[in-house]
Amino acid sequence: MAAYFCKLVAPRPTFAQDMSELEAALMRQHGEYWRDLMSKGRVVTFGLVADPAGAYGIGVVEVDGDAEVRSLTDSDPTIRSGLGFTFEIYPMPFGAVHP
Repeated sequence: MAAYFCKLVAPRPTFAQDMSELEAALMRQHGEYWRDLMSKGRVVTFGLVADPAGAYGIGVVEVDGDAEVRSLTDSDPTIRSGLGFTFEIYPMPFGAVHP
């Protein structure tokens, strides 16, 4: 198993403050998606980072490799929406996951 840091970048820096009702519904779907992955043991932690320069989401996942982390992020409702969300994915070669 390999650990990865996944950063979800919103389509604009003000997204957390001014999302539309449609975008808020999308974010609920996003949260449900990540909670489901967590229940399956793939997600260690996830959540919103309140960066003053622009909030973003993070997830730390433990998966079999690059192809699986890319599959998980590509299947996220925010990415599938086509509304301009992107994921940055970084391997964590020296990470430790609490048992």
